[in-house]
Amino acid sequence: MTAMAQAGVALATQRYRRLLWRRAGLVIGLALLLGLSVLGDLASGASGMGLGRLLEGIFTPSMLSATDRVIIWNVRLPYSLMAVLVGAALALAGAEMQAILDNPLASPFTLGVSSSAALGASLAIAYPLGVAWIEPSVQITVMAFVFACLSVLLLQAMARLRGAGVESLVLFGIALVFSCNALVSLLQLLATEDVLQQLVFWTLGSLARADWQKLGILAVVLAVLLPFSLRAAPALTLLRLGEDRARSFGVDTRRLRLASLLRISLLSATAVAFVGTIGFIGLVGPHIARLLVGEDQRFLLPASALVGALLLSLSSIASKLILPGVIVPVGIVTALVGVPVFVVLVFRRGRKP
Repeated sequence: MTAMAQAGVALATQRYRRLLWRRAGLVIGLALLLGLSVLGDLASGASGMGLGRLLEGIFTPSMLSATDRVIIWNVRLPYSLMAVLVGAALALAGAEMQAILDNPLASPFTLGVSSSAALGASLAIAYPLGVAWIEPSVQITVMAFVFACLSVLLLQAMARLRGAGVESLVLFGIALVFSCNALVSLLQLLATEDVLQQLVFWTLGSLARADWQKLGILAVVLAVLLPFSLRAAPALTLLRLGEDRARSFGVDTRRLRLASLLRISLLSATAVAFVGTIGFIGLVGPHIARLLVGEDQRFLLPASALVGALLLSLSSIASKLILPGVIVPVGIVTALVGVPVFVVLVFRRGRKP
Protein backbone atom coordinates (compact mmCIF):
# COMPACT_ATOMS: atom_id res chain seq x y z
CA MET A 1 0.00 0.00 0.00
CA THR A 2 1.36 3.37 -0.99
CA ALA A 3 1.92 6.20 1.43
CA MET A 4 -0.94 8.17 -0.15
CA ALA A 5 -3.33 5.22 0.27
CA GLN A 6 -2.28 4.78 3.89
CA ALA A 7 -2.88 8.48 4.53
CA GLY A 8 -6.33 8.18 2.97
CA VAL A 9 -7.20 5.20 5.16
CA ALA A 10 -5.93 7.01 8.26
CA LEU A 11 -8.00 10.09 7.39
CA ALA A 12 -11.12 8.01 6.82
CA THR A 13 -10.57 6.19 10.11
CA GLN A 14 -10.13 9.47 11.94
CA ARG A 15 -13.32 10.89 10.46
CA TYR A 16 -15.24 7.73 11.38
CA ARG A 17 -14.01 7.92 14.97
CA ARG A 18 -15.06 11.56 15.16
CA LEU A 19 -18.48 10.59 13.88
CA LEU A 20 -18.80 7.87 16.52
CA TRP A 21 -17.74 10.27 19.28
CA ARG A 22 -20.19 12.87 18.01
CA ARG A 23 -23.05 10.38 18.05
CA ALA A 24 -22.06 9.14 21.50
CA GLY A 25 -21.97 12.75 22.70
CA LEU A 26 -25.49 13.32 21.35
CA VAL A 27 -26.76 10.26 23.21
CA ILE A 28 -25.16 11.54 26.42
CA GLY A 29 -26.69 14.98 25.79
CA LEU A 30 -30.14 13.40 25.42
CA ALA A 31 -29.64 11.63 28.74
CA LEU A 32 -28.78 14.94 30.42
CA LEU A 33 -31.82 16.64 28.91
CA LEU A 34 -33.97 13.78 30.14
CA GLY A 35 -32.61 14.26 33.65
CA LEU A 36 -33.53 17.96 33.56
CA SER A 37 -36.99 17.14 32.23
CA VAL A 38 -37.57 14.63 35.03
CA LEU A 39 -36.62 17.28 37.58
CA GLY A 40 -39.07 19.67 35.93
CA ASP A 41 -41.77 17.02 35.99
CA LEU A 42 -41.13 16.33 39.66
CA ALA A 43 -41.30 20.03 40.49
CA SER A 44 -44.58 20.64 38.63
CA GLY A 45 -47.92 19.97 40.23
CA ALA A 46 -50.90 21.50 42.01
CA SER A 47 -49.38 21.26 45.49
CA GLY A 48 -46.92 24.07 44.79
CA MET A 49 -43.98 22.14 46.24
CA GLY A 50 -40.69 23.57 44.99
CA LEU A 51 -37.77 21.60 43.61
CA GLY A 52 -35.59 22.22 46.67
CA ARG A 53 -38.19 20.89 49.07
CA LEU A 54 -38.85 17.98 46.77
CA LEU A 55 -35.19 16.96 46.66
CA GLU A 56 -35.06 17.30 50.43
CA GLY A 57 -38.03 14.94 50.68
CA ILE A 58 -36.30 12.40 48.41
CA PHE A 59 -32.96 12.31 50.22
CA THR A 60 -34.15 13.11 53.77
CA PRO A 61 -37.86 12.20 53.91
CA SER A 62 -37.95 12.42 57.69
CA MET A 63 -37.58 16.22 57.45
CA LEU A 64 -41.01 16.60 55.78
CA SER A 65 -44.55 16.07 56.96
CA ALA A 66 -46.45 12.86 56.25
CA THR A 67 -48.56 14.65 53.64
CA ASP A 68 -45.52 15.89 51.73
CA ARG A 69 -43.94 12.45 51.83
CA VAL A 70 -47.08 10.93 50.35
CA ILE A 71 -47.11 13.55 47.59
CA ILE A 72 -43.47 12.89 46.72
CA TRP A 73 -43.22 9.10 47.07
CA ASN A 74 -46.73 8.01 46.11
CA VAL A 75 -47.60 10.61 43.45
CA ARG A 76 -44.75 12.67 42.00
CA LEU A 77 -41.98 10.05 41.72
CA PRO A 78 -44.10 7.19 40.30
CA TYR A 79 -45.80 9.56 37.85
CA SER A 80 -42.55 11.04 36.56
CA LEU A 81 -40.63 7.77 36.36
CA MET A 82 -43.52 6.01 34.61
CA ALA A 83 -43.41 8.68 31.90
CA VAL A 84 -39.72 7.94 31.35
CA LEU A 85 -40.12 4.16 31.19
CA VAL A 86 -43.23 4.16 29.01
CA GLY A 87 -41.74 6.69 26.59
CA ALA A 88 -38.53 4.67 26.31
CA ALA A 89 -40.41 1.39 25.79
CA LEU A 90 -42.71 2.76 23.07
CA ALA A 91 -39.94 4.58 21.19
CA LEU A 92 -37.62 1.56 21.32
CA ALA A 93 -40.43 -0.64 20.00
CA GLY A 94 -41.13 1.89 17.25
CA ALA A 95 -37.48 2.05 16.18
CA GLU A 96 -37.23 -1.74 15.92
CA MET A 97 -40.53 -1.95 14.06
CA GLN A 98 -39.40 0.63 11.50
CA ALA A 99 -36.18 -1.34 10.99
CA ILE A 100 -37.63 -4.82 10.51
CA LEU A 101 -40.57 -3.65 8.36
CA ASP A 102 -38.51 -1.08 6.43
CA ASN A 103 -41.37 1.33 6.99
CA PRO A 104 -40.73 4.87 8.30
CA LEU A 105 -44.39 5.22 9.30
CA ALA A 106 -44.42 2.06 11.40
CA SER A 107 -44.99 2.29 15.14
CA PRO A 108 -46.93 0.36 17.78
CA PHE A 109 -49.69 2.99 17.51
CA THR A 110 -50.04 3.62 13.77
CA LEU A 111 -49.96 -0.08 12.87
CA GLY A 112 -52.47 -1.11 15.50
CA VAL A 113 -50.21 -2.91 17.98
CA SER A 114 -51.11 -0.56 20.85
CA SER A 115 -54.80 -0.68 19.96
CA SER A 116 -54.71 -4.48 19.87
CA ALA A 117 -52.98 -4.56 23.23
CA ALA A 118 -55.62 -2.17 24.59
CA LEU A 119 -58.34 -4.49 23.29
CA GLY A 120 -56.76 -7.45 25.08
CA ALA A 121 -56.44 -5.42 28.27
CA SER A 122 -60.05 -4.24 27.96
CA LEU A 123 -61.27 -7.83 27.60
CA ALA A 124 -59.34 -8.77 30.75
CA ILE A 125 -60.95 -5.85 32.59
CA ALA A 126 -64.48 -6.52 31.37
CA TYR A 127 -64.33 -10.32 31.67
CA PRO A 128 -61.62 -11.26 34.19
CA LEU A 129 -60.79 -14.90 34.84
CA GLY A 130 -62.13 -16.15 38.15
CA VAL A 131 -58.75 -17.50 39.27
CA ALA A 132 -57.75 -16.45 42.76
CA TRP A 133 -54.01 -16.97 42.34
CA ILE A 134 -53.79 -14.78 39.23
CA GLU A 135 -53.97 -11.07 40.06
CA PRO A 136 -56.11 -8.86 37.79
CA SER A 137 -53.07 -6.75 36.84
CA VAL A 138 -51.27 -9.91 35.66
CA GLN A 139 -54.28 -10.95 33.59
CA ILE A 140 -54.39 -7.54 31.96
CA THR A 141 -50.69 -7.64 31.07
CA VAL A 142 -50.89 -11.19 29.68
CA MET A 143 -53.95 -10.44 27.55
CA ALA A 144 -52.38 -7.23 26.27
CA PHE A 145 -49.21 -9.12 25.34
CA VAL A 146 -51.12 -11.91 23.55
CA PHE A 147 -53.17 -9.48 21.48
CA ALA A 148 -50.11 -7.37 20.67
CA CYS A 149 -48.29 -10.49 19.44
CA LEU A 150 -51.25 -11.50 17.31
CA SER A 151 -51.46 -8.07 15.69
CA VAL A 152 -47.72 -8.01 14.89
CA LEU A 153 -47.83 -11.52 13.42
CA LEU A 154 -50.86 -10.50 11.37
CA LEU A 155 -48.99 -7.51 10.00
CA GLN A 156 -46.00 -9.68 9.19
CA ALA A 157 -48.22 -12.18 7.36
CA MET A 158 -49.85 -9.33 5.46
CA ALA A 159 -46.45 -8.05 4.33
CA ARG A 160 -45.21 -11.49 3.24
CA LEU A 161 -48.14 -13.46 1.88
CA ARG A 162 -49.86 -10.72 -0.03
CA GLY A 163 -46.80 -8.76 -1.11
CA ALA A 164 -48.18 -5.55 0.33
CA GLY A 165 -46.09 -2.41 -0.02
CA VAL A 166 -45.43 0.23 2.59
CA GLU A 167 -48.61 2.17 1.85
CA SER A 168 -50.82 -0.94 1.93
CA LEU A 169 -49.29 -2.05 5.22
CA VAL A 170 -49.93 1.34 6.82
CA LEU A 171 -53.53 1.31 5.57
CA PHE A 172 -54.00 -2.19 6.95
CA GLY A 173 -52.60 -1.02 10.29
CA ILE A 174 -54.98 1.95 10.34
CA ALA A 175 -57.88 -0.42 9.63
CA LEU A 176 -56.70 -2.56 12.54
CA VAL A 177 -56.67 0.51 14.78
CA PHE A 178 -60.28 1.38 13.91
CA SER A 179 -61.40 -2.24 14.32
CA CYS A 180 -59.86 -2.59 17.77
CA ASN A 181 -61.17 0.81 18.84
CA ALA A 182 -64.66 -0.18 17.70
CA LEU A 183 -64.51 -3.39 19.75
CA VAL A 184 -63.29 -1.45 22.80
CA SER A 185 -66.23 0.95 22.33
CA LEU A 186 -68.57 -2.03 22.20
CA LEU A 187 -67.15 -3.27 25.48
CA GLN A 188 -67.71 0.17 26.96
CA LEU A 189 -71.33 0.11 25.81
CA LEU A 190 -71.95 -3.25 27.49
CA ALA A 191 -69.92 -2.57 30.63
CA THR A 192 -71.16 -1.69 34.09
CA GLU A 193 -70.40 1.71 35.58
CA ASP A 194 -67.33 0.53 37.50
CA VAL A 195 -65.89 -1.35 34.55
CA LEU A 196 -66.66 1.57 32.25
CA GLN A 197 -64.46 3.89 34.29
CA GLN A 198 -61.54 1.50 33.93
CA LEU A 199 -62.10 1.10 30.18
CA VAL A 200 -62.18 4.84 29.61
CA PHE A 201 -58.71 4.95 31.20
CA TRP A 202 -57.32 2.88 28.32
CA THR A 203 -58.80 5.09 25.62
CA LEU A 204 -57.33 8.27 27.11
CA GLY A 205 -53.87 7.08 28.12
CA SER A 206 -52.92 8.37 31.55
CA LEU A 207 -50.03 8.13 34.00
CA ALA A 208 -52.29 8.77 36.99
CA ARG A 209 -52.40 5.12 38.11
CA ALA A 210 -48.66 4.67 38.24
CA ASP A 211 -47.33 2.93 41.33
CA TRP A 212 -44.07 1.30 42.41
CA GLN A 213 -45.19 -2.23 41.53
CA LYS A 214 -45.99 -1.29 37.93
CA LEU A 215 -42.78 0.71 37.72
CA GLY A 216 -40.80 -2.29 38.86
CA ILE A 217 -42.36 -4.61 36.28
CA LEU A 218 -41.86 -2.20 33.40
CA ALA A 219 -38.30 -1.41 34.51
CA VAL A 220 -37.44 -5.13 34.58
CA VAL A 221 -38.98 -5.68 31.12
CA LEU A 222 -37.05 -2.73 29.67
CA ALA A 223 -33.80 -3.69 31.42
CA VAL A 224 -34.03 -7.27 30.13
CA LEU A 225 -34.99 -6.43 26.54
CA LEU A 226 -32.74 -3.42 25.91
CA PRO A 227 -29.47 -5.45 25.91
CA PHE A 228 -30.97 -7.88 23.38
CA SER A 229 -32.02 -4.96 21.18
CA LEU A 230 -28.53 -3.45 21.35
CA ARG A 231 -27.01 -6.84 20.60
CA ALA A 232 -29.16 -7.07 17.46
CA ALA A 233 -28.32 -3.49 16.40
CA PRO A 234 -25.59 -4.37 13.83
CA ALA A 235 -27.89 -6.91 12.17
CA LEU A 236 -30.74 -4.38 12.12
CA THR A 237 -28.43 -1.85 10.47
CA LEU A 238 -27.60 -4.38 7.75
CA LEU A 239 -31.31 -5.15 7.34
CA ARG A 240 -31.95 -1.46 6.68
CA LEU A 241 -29.54 -1.74 3.73
CA GLY A 242 -31.71 -4.44 2.18
CA GLU A 243 -32.70 -7.99 3.01
CA ASP A 244 -30.51 -9.53 0.30
CA ARG A 245 -27.46 -7.62 1.47
CA ALA A 246 -28.14 -8.59 5.09
CA ARG A 247 -28.33 -12.24 4.11
CA SER A 248 -25.08 -11.97 2.17
CA PHE A 249 -23.41 -10.93 5.44
CA GLY A 250 -24.79 -14.02 7.18
CA VAL A 251 -27.78 -12.43 8.93
CA ASP A 252 -30.69 -14.80 9.56
CA THR A 253 -33.39 -12.25 8.71
CA ARG A 254 -36.27 -14.53 9.62
CA ARG A 255 -34.91 -15.18 13.11
CA LEU A 256 -34.00 -11.50 13.50
CA ARG A 257 -37.55 -10.41 12.65
CA LEU A 258 -39.14 -12.96 14.96
CA ALA A 259 -36.97 -11.90 17.92
CA SER A 260 -37.69 -8.22 17.21
CA LEU A 261 -41.42 -8.90 16.96
CA LEU A 262 -41.39 -10.57 20.37
CA ARG A 263 -39.54 -7.61 21.90
CA ILE A 264 -41.89 -5.12 20.24
CA SER A 265 -44.94 -7.01 21.49
CA LEU A 266 -43.69 -7.26 25.07
CA LEU A 267 -42.63 -3.60 25.26
CA SER A 268 -45.88 -2.33 23.75
CA ALA A 269 -48.11 -4.66 25.73
CA THR A 270 -46.52 -3.86 29.09
CA ALA A 271 -46.66 -0.12 28.48
CA VAL A 272 -50.28 -0.20 27.30
CA ALA A 273 -51.33 -2.51 30.12
CA PHE A 274 -50.16 0.03 32.71
CA VAL A 275 -50.98 3.42 31.18
CA GLY A 276 -53.39 2.79 28.31
CA THR A 277 -53.00 3.79 24.68
CA ILE A 278 -50.48 6.60 24.17
CA GLY A 279 -49.97 7.46 20.53
CA PHE A 280 -47.19 8.84 18.36
CA ILE A 281 -44.30 8.43 20.81
CA GLY A 282 -43.26 5.27 19.00
CA LEU A 283 -43.46 7.08 15.66
CA VAL A 284 -42.00 10.50 16.42
CA GLY A 285 -39.25 9.41 18.83
CA PRO A 286 -37.27 7.27 16.34
CA HIS A 287 -37.54 9.93 13.62
CA ILE A 288 -36.14 12.65 15.87
CA ALA A 289 -33.36 10.29 16.98
CA ARG A 290 -32.62 9.43 13.35
CA LEU A 291 -32.16 13.11 12.53
CA LEU A 292 -29.63 13.37 15.36
CA VAL A 293 -27.55 10.19 15.10
CA GLY A 294 -28.34 8.71 11.68
CA GLU A 295 -29.32 5.18 10.74
CA ASP A 296 -26.67 3.25 12.71
CA GLN A 297 -28.85 1.17 15.04
CA ARG A 298 -26.10 1.00 17.67
CA PHE A 299 -26.82 4.66 18.37
CA LEU A 300 -30.35 4.93 16.98
CA LEU A 301 -31.91 2.44 19.40
CA PRO A 302 -30.64 4.04 22.65
CA ALA A 303 -31.21 7.52 21.20
CA SER A 304 -34.79 6.57 20.29
CA ALA A 305 -35.43 5.30 23.82
CA LEU A 306 -34.05 8.53 25.30
CA VAL A 307 -36.00 10.76 22.90
CA GLY A 308 -39.22 8.83 23.61
CA ALA A 309 -38.65 9.16 27.35
CA LEU A 310 -37.89 12.88 26.94
CA LEU A 311 -41.00 13.50 24.83
CA LEU A 312 -43.32 11.76 27.26
CA SER A 313 -41.67 13.48 30.23
CA LEU A 314 -42.21 16.86 28.57
CA SER A 315 -45.78 15.84 27.74
CA SER A 316 -46.26 14.97 31.40
CA ILE A 317 -45.17 18.48 32.36
CA ALA A 318 -47.51 19.99 29.77
CA SER A 319 -50.43 17.85 31.01
CA LYS A 320 -50.13 19.56 34.40
CA LEU A 321 -49.83 23.09 33.02
CA ILE A 322 -52.50 23.19 30.28
CA LEU A 323 -55.39 23.49 32.74
CA PRO A 324 -54.49 24.83 36.20
CA GLY A 325 -55.51 22.38 38.90
CA VAL A 326 -56.34 19.62 36.39
CA ILE A 327 -54.04 16.86 35.09
CA VAL A 328 -54.93 16.28 31.45
CA PRO A 329 -54.40 12.65 30.35
CA VAL A 330 -50.99 12.51 28.73
CA GLY A 331 -52.36 10.57 25.76
CA ILE A 332 -54.28 13.69 24.72
CA VAL A 333 -51.10 15.78 24.84
CA THR A 334 -49.07 13.32 22.76
CA ALA A 335 -51.85 13.12 20.17
CA LEU A 336 -52.01 16.91 19.84
CA VAL A 337 -48.24 17.02 19.27
CA GLY A 338 -47.96 13.84 17.24
CA VAL A 339 -50.65 14.45 14.63
CA PRO A 340 -48.90 17.43 12.98
CA VAL A 341 -45.61 15.51 12.92
CA PHE A 342 -47.34 12.50 11.39
CA VAL A 343 -48.86 14.68 8.66
CA VAL A 344 -45.45 16.21 7.91
CA LEU A 345 -43.91 12.74 7.57
CA VAL A 346 -46.65 11.66 5.17
CA PHE A 347 -46.19 14.73 2.96
CA ARG A 348 -42.39 14.35 2.99
CA ARG A 349 -42.72 10.78 1.75
CA GLY A 350 -45.22 11.86 -0.89
CA ARG A 351 -42.75 14.39 -2.34
CA LYS A 352 -39.94 11.87 -2.73
CA PRO A 353 -39.49 10.60 -6.30
